Amino acid sequence: MSAGHTGVTALADTDPVITCETPQDECGVRDVLDRLGDKWSVYVLVELTPGVRRFKELQRAIPGGISQRMLTLTVRRLERDGMVKRTVYPTVPPQVEYELTELGRSFTHPVKALADWSIAHRPDIAASRAAYDVAHPDSAAR
Repeated sequence: MSAGHTGVTALADTDPVITCETPQDECGVRDVLDRLGDKWSVYVLVELTPGVRRFKELQRAIPGGISQRMLTLTVRRLERDGMVKRTVYPTVPPQVEYELTELGRSFTHPVKALADWSIAHRPDIAASRAAYDVAHPDSAAR
């Protein structure tokens, strides 16, 4: 969203999805989307949905692979935001487990809705991409 974003245009005859009081306010949307819209956060939250995972289990479960450093940064940020709880056990080496907090669990509902929408519209998006690519063969939008 741009710095001057003040709302989301209403769809047909429905109420606006987001309305901000001032352009500077941004309703906190940018801050949340910056965190939860990054490449790894949603993957981490989805993989923690079934329950507690140790660090290496979590790392292996993430599609496409994630480096140890990036996973560490991602879970620390999610912990800071109150989405993930980190528990360290005093063993040698230390055993660390991660689980969703109540706030983190509440985020799984919109993620499921987004995933359902993506699955339902995948053929439409693929057809649109194919038509666009034919009409714009030199486009860098791929």
